[in-house]
Amino acid sequence: MLQDAYNALSQMLSPPFRTVLFRSAGLALLLVALMGIGLYWMLSWLGGEGLAWMEGAIGPSAHGPIEVLRLIAAIAVGLGLAVGAMFLMPAVTSLVAGLFADDIAAEVESTYYPDDPPGVPVPLGYALVEAVKTALLALAIYLCCLPFLLVAGLGAVVFFLATAYLLGREYFLIAALRQHPIPAARALWHARRWEIFSAGLLIAAFVLIPIVNLATPLFATAFMVHVHKRLTAEPGRPVESAV
Repeated sequence: MLQDAYNALSQMLSPPFRTVLFRSAGLALLLVALMGIGLYWMLSWLGGEGLAWMEGAIGPSAHGPIEVLRLIAAIAVGLGLAVGAMFLMPAVTSLVAGLFADDIAAEVESTYYPDDPPGVPVPLGYALVEAVKTALLALAIYLCCLPFLLVAGLGAVVFFLATAYLLGREYFLIAALRQHPIPAARALWHARRWEIFSAGLLIAAFVLIPIVNLATPLFATAFMVHVHKRLTAEPGRPVESAV
């Protein structure tokens, strides 16, 4: 697995990767800014008018729990967009992946596996739908993690593990769907989900590096192409038929 990560990193600065990097990083920055501003305004509203409205609707008995929510919202707003951007990056990279993953996967396949049958691009509509679903799920999970940041870093641990699971699954399926029908790709992920989760831990670590994490779609796609090739080529495990 470490060799797979090294192979992915060694290709990051190649000319084809740089071209995709500029496009994906620009789009990721735009999305992070828009989502971060939206999250900031939502938390600001929750810390003020939103909680006042909730207390008026529920009644005086809700005053105590609402004050706790007000404190959490105030702290979340105080953390600012810098921390918010870190939490939003996995959701953003899920969206960006649907647009650029096939270009990266094809480059890795042609460079490292020229004798294998070339992969078939994932239909753009399917890729975008899955990317949006994963991004929304990621955003929901990360918002749920925010209160736990106050409990001895528990939220950071949950955030890291959720990122490893979600992005590991998404990027593995991107690589697998180029070679297998949808049911076979999902069956392969299910059969090897713990190994793929372990690989996802490296992607989650990559996401935590500021600035560098703008290249997450490139690293994660290239990395999972290598992981997929290795898992399907293990002795005694036949490779599924290509699409």
